[in-house]
Amino acid sequence: MTLTFDIAVIGATGTVGETLVQVLEERDFPVGALHLLASSESAGASVAFRGKNVRVREVDAFDFSKVKLAFFAAGPAVTRSFAARASAAGCLVIDLSAGLPVAEAPNVVPEANAQVLAGLKHPAQVASPSAAATALAVLLAPLRNLLDLQQVNVTACLAVSALGREAVSELARQTAELLNVRPLEPRFFDRQVAFNLLAQVGKPDEQGHVPLERRLVSELRELLDMPLLKISVTCVQAPVFFGDSYSISLHSARPVDLAGVAKALEDAAGVEVVEDDYPTAVGDAVGQDVVYVGRLRAGIDDPQALQLWATVDNVRKGAALNAVQVAELLIKDLG
Repeated sequence: MTLTFDIAVIGATGTVGETLVQVLEERDFPVGALHLLASSESAGASVAFRGKNVRVREVDAFDFSKVKLAFFAAGPAVTRSFAARASAAGCLVIDLSAGLPVAEAPNVVPEANAQVLAGLKHPAQVASPSAAATALAVLLAPLRNLLDLQQVNVTACLAVSALGREAVSELARQTAELLNVRPLEPRFFDRQVAFNLLAQVGKPDEQGHVPLERRLVSELRELLDMPLLKISVTCVQAPVFFGDSYSISLHSARPVDLAGVAKALEDAAGVEVVEDDYPTAVGDAVGQDVVYVGRLRAGIDDPQALQLWATVDNVRKGAALNAVQVAELLIKDLG
């Protein structure tokens, strides 16, 4: 008889939560009972799973001893409120919200640092990092030793779906208003995002960096196990519903072997190389389970520089799929 696991998904009505449930079904994860949880405002809704509609219940009164595994796909405040209760009940926690300290919940991307899971004690708490960190870790892991990475510079053009359904609705509303020549009234964003680019995602600190930029630097160093790696990040809000895109510049300790880089990426799990062209979020990445990369080229006047372009489905590969892949590795030790 196949071993199954009773599972809870907190934040089940959000963009990531719904996609996570979809990925669990698509990958035939050994789910026994599935408990879908959310705030009181979302309780009563239903989410499709294996041909049935599963009703969403309030997380506040849930007994975590009923499940062995809980995905926290709501905000960090929700994770901080309930993760300890889940762990105390013997439940494995996978957090997608950055709500737990790294010392308690290490960030894991299986293609980059799966070995971290071997040292965890049950009931473990594990974090699935930001979508940007996941995508970049998948891409850079096969290159870190080949290039002897010295520096990483990233411009991340981020989809609004990372900010939730309200942001998606805002982009759709703004687009409709502009196309119908109606006055534009920004609501979720502080200015027009439709047909525009916003130079920051979030409120900057005293040094001018937004929290997501600092988070990405910290997570990427952790995932690559390169605490001293120099990383520069600019996060840009793009008028795109789903799919993040990245312009990446790497600096190596030695001249870059383009053929060797292409071969390493072609052989890497979770990466799809687009040769003689470039991938786009809409045309390639959305709905897919890999990080697409193209426009591999050496620096114009620096043989130790490498530039490339990458794109990924931020909700699917960047968040939901990574969390499920982590869970697939963890349950091997729960049987």
